[in-house]
Amino acid sequence: MQAIGKTRWAIAEGYLPRYGSGDRPELRSHETACILNAGEQDAHIKVTVLFKDREPAGPYFITVPARRALHMRFNDLREPESIPTGTEYANVFESDVPVVVQHTRLDSRQAELALLSSIAFGSD
Repeated sequence: MQAIGKTRWAIAEGYLPRYGSGDRPELRSHETACILNAGEQDAHIKVTVLFKDREPAGPYFITVPARRALHMRFNDLREPESIPTGTEYANVFESDVPVVVQHTRLDSRQAELALLSSIAFGSD
């Protein structure tokens, strides 16, 4: 299968709520980068998180194997630091091979869950 996508992606909007009503992991508030690597080579990706009023966090390094998809939760990032809750942020992905990045948020601060998803901005 041929690689598709771009090598640089940006998600300009991010926010991890401080709390939520979901009692199971799949129903807890979260932000996810859904990354598709349709190509024949593993994708080595560097993620940098930018904030309004402090220095960036990262870089975080992730690998998406060839011909695979990965749903990376920003809530689960730990090294070099966790993403703070209740803080607006944005992020940049830099990959060594073309990938596709989609942003998804589940907001469970209310019993009526809210889900949004959009394709990130991609460039080479």
